[in-house]
Amino acid sequence: MSGARDEKRERERIEILGELHGEVMIFQPLSIKEISPGGGQVETAFPLHLNSLHDVRLTLGDRSVVLKARVAHCHISDVDQEIVTYRSGIEFIEPSERIRSVIQEFIEAIKVGRRAV
Repeated sequence: MSGARDEKRERERIEILGELHGEVMIFQPLSIKEISPGGGQVETAFPLHLNSLHDVRLTLGDRSVVLKARVAHCHISDVDQEIVTYRSGIEFIEPSERIRSVIQEFIEAIKVGRRAV
């Protein structure tokens, strides 16, 4: 059975003797506290490393976008018993015009909604 699976592979795999390290990116929840077309401020249950790059998924009303962000700063914002909350400033890295437009439309909708109240 193993031989049949190997034949279906388009490319040869090579066994690693010793160690080869990597990382996996996993989406973790965050709270968006402030947003602009160029970045925002977010809260997380874990620290974000200064200058690290992350793929961030934003749900803006009925639209969702994924963009790259760089961590500009991070600090502890709250400690409640054993729960630590971190607040980080993020800078969006080269968002496409479509993504900038979606963010700007979301911001404008919030402003209009606040004026109506």
